[in-house]
Amino acid sequence: MTDGTILQEDRLAAVSEGERQARIELAACYRLAAHYRMTDIIYTHITARVPGEPGHFLINPYGLMWEEITASSLVKIDVEGNKVDDSSHRVNPAGFMIHSAVHMGRHDAAWVMHTHTRSGVAVSCLSDGLLPLNQIAMQFYGRIGYHDFEGIALDTGERERIIANLGRNTALILRNHGLVTVGESAAQMFSKMFYLNRACEIQESVLAMGRRIEPVSEEIAQRVVEQYDELESEDSDQELKLEWDAQMRMLDRIDPLYVQ
Repeated sequence: MTDGTILQEDRLAAVSEGERQARIELAACYRLAAHYRMTDIIYTHITARVPGEPGHFLINPYGLMWEEITASSLVKIDVEGNKVDDSSHRVNPAGFMIHSAVHMGRHDAAWVMHTHTRSGVAVSCLSDGLLPLNQIAMQFYGRIGYHDFEGIALDTGERERIIANLGRNTALILRNHGLVTVGESAAQMFSKMFYLNRACEIQESVLAMGRRIEPVSEEIAQRVVEQYDELESEDSDQELKLEWDAQMRMLDRIDPLYVQ
């Protein structure tokens, strides 16, 4: 056992069980995002509220690629992005601005994910945004917010407008910028981002074909989103657990170091 491994184990042993679990799941989210190519080198963030510690959050160490992040390397910060633990890693306070807005404005948004994927940014540049072109996209029909581009998100005054535009939705398109999803759990947040990004990828492919698009009526689109709502209200926790457990099993097979 290396000294680094001993240090990591000591670091995790010193935190509460709730924080330890949050760290493991957040590290898993970073590794999964890397696996699905939803990263931006060292930029953008996935954050989680620390259970039992109001105003404290976990964020990626600035400078590490997402596939390098481990449970012990995550940094604990306050609502302004300042470190509140003894981590030797840097943080990017400016990058936390979008996340802090959501965490502060939505009590249920314990987990927040922001990406700059090629397809997500491409769709964010369209005036029409995400189109109800297929079944995957239609789960977001009337259930997604839009926030106009105001420049690099450095102004804390933008927080109020971000949370107002997110509303009660679990997904937000930052125009000319990227995607945001939120959730009460890692499973909910990550699933929303996976399918939102997939919907953007499909839309990008469809529009690139340059052929006539088969429209879906507003009536059918509304019916599909209602069906999604019905499915989620019936067995959402169980379905999400099945999906998340499958993701974790895959990660344990291909990239188990996230738990360190």
